[in-house]
Amino acid sequence: MATPRDHGGGVDAALAYYGGARDDWIDLSTGINPVPYPVGPISHGAWSALPDYAAQEALLQAARKLWAVPENAAIVAAPGASALIARLPALFGIGRVHIPQPTYNEHAAAFRAHGWDDVDRGEDVKVLVHPNNPTGRWATQEDLTAPHLIIDESFADVEPGQSLVHLAGEGEHVILKSFGKFWGLAGLRLGFAIAPRPLARRMSDMMGPWAVSGPALQIATIALTDLEWAAQTRARLIRDAARLDALMTAAGAEIAGGTPLFRLYDVNDAAAWQDRLAQHHIWTRIFPYSKTYLRLGLPGPDQWDRLEAVL
Repeated sequence: MATPRDHGGGVDAALAYYGGARDDWIDLSTGINPVPYPVGPISHGAWSALPDYAAQEALLQAARKLWAVPENAAIVAAPGASALIARLPALFGIGRVHIPQPTYNEHAAAFRAHGWDDVDRGEDVKVLVHPNNPTGRWATQEDLTAPHLIIDESFADVEPGQSLVHLAGEGEHVILKSFGKFWGLAGLRLGFAIAPRPLARRMSDMMGPWAVSGPALQIATIALTDLEWAAQTRARLIRDAARLDALMTAAGAEIAGGTPLFRLYDVNDAAAWQDRLAQHHIWTRIFPYSKTYLRLGLPGPDQWDRLEAVL
């Protein structure tokens, strides 16, 4: 069995080491909105029937309108952005890829699995995580240097004005979107690729029929059209990110980056900070390439008091 790659989550392993019941733990190791979109009643047919064409089209039209997708680009829905990331290298054959580091590690793993060379110049494909995970850096015009760009906007819905989705109508670029992060329903497993129509057709063929479940189609179609909820959520995330920064800096951390969904801090010993918080059943994220980076997602409304008490 392959060794699991480094990711957020992993509360089960923390629980096994530090003890406690699963419901006792606060998981701040991911960048998932802790106040998810409210899931209403789901129709019986969404569970019992194969997802029909009309339901799939309704979701794609909602996504097209929300993200202002160019007319000459198409959208592919999939069971999570990670499913798309794993298949994307196959769209471009074999070549040289540039993935500026540090960033989300599944992109490099996917290209390695398809036999690509990882380079820092002269690339055929460049991957940009926009905003970057974990630094929160947004890509600039100077970053858009490759003939083929994969732009991972999994966290971009916190600031939609920063989106580069218009590039999906130019050349052979692909924009990735994640439903689980901003809408807080990661367990639904839903992601999107936005690309020129020929590329999108090939990606759709790779995913096969009925790639997205009936319940996911129904829930996400409603959520993507709820602009009032989205606006209120963005305002709350900004307030909560500022509150978390105030707590952490008062405890001795320095702000190193992040987005309204997760914050990155510089601390003297990240592993020691993670251990101290874990002793109180609060799980955070550290990184194998840094001894000082500590990343925290936002606490839920009923979790702030515990975090404040520990800090």
